Amino acid sequence: MSVPTATPTVAFTTPPNYAARLAHLLALKGFNPISSPTLIVQPTPSTISALKPYLSPPPSLDLFSAIAFPSRTAITALSAAAADMNHPLLSPHGDAFIIAALGKDAELMDDNFVHKLCSNPNRVRILVPPTATPRGLVEALGDGRNRRVLCPVPVVLGLVEPPVVPDFLRDLEAKRWVPVRVNAYETRWAGPGCAKQVVERIEEGALDAMVFTSTAEVEGLLKSFKEFGLDWEIAKKRCPKMLVAAHGPITAAGAHMLGVRVDLVSSQFDSFQGVVDALHTEISRLS
Repeated sequence: MSVPTATPTVAFTTPPNYAARLAHLLALKGFNPISSPTLIVQPTPSTISALKPYLSPPPSLDLFSAIAFPSRTAITALSAAAADMNHPLLSPHGDAFIIAALGKDAELMDDNFVHKLCSNPNRVRILVPPTATPRGLVEALGDGRNRRVLCPVPVVLGLVEPPVVPDFLRDLEAKRWVPVRVNAYETRWAGPGCAKQVVERIEEGALDAMVFTSTAEVEGLLKSFKEFGLDWEIAKKRCPKMLVAAHGPITAAGAHMLGVRVDLVSSQFDSFQGVVDALHTEISRLS
């Protein structure tokens, strides 16, 4: 079923490395997707160098009992850091080693990834929590019994670090894990002009919806708005029909803290399909 009116325009602020996936899902539902990234999220030579000491030489990773990946980029960062290593990162014998990821991010933890990690794949246990949030991941990991967990997380540049990662690390400690934070990739503001496409469509009154997939994206958009003499209140007055959709409750709560009222929140947030379906249902209802 497609949206039954003239093609609605939906802007989204997802980083470029995730944007194609979201744009495709929006297009399949009959939307006109406008990618306007407010963040750049990627490993850098500096962050890869920071991660490598935890992977080589053996038995560095054997000092841990788990890796908790809070994002897809965390997995790609570890893969990049391990790419030039010609040995498995774990010894083949020992207690079960947990690798945990959220929702569709776990697709990256395929057979090749596991074999790069350990020559004995039976030692590796893949954990995907039923609730695709950092807190859900912590709950799925259970009692840490004072074991160490490696946490490849972002270093945030040009923006205030959202509470997601600090809360994640505190929650792990509360469950008796010993989290070891490593800044494995950068989350960086995309710059003063990153909201240009969004601003243009707001000025034309031609934006039907905004989709946010993280709190930092919201802050990045508002920071860019200032460069154009806008704030959120003015933007809503100029384009009152604009709906705001959030990918999950954490993003919605973060947007609210930044003064952005969210109209709908996806209840299924293990992939972008949930927020796209929620938006399609709402726009169809209003049409």
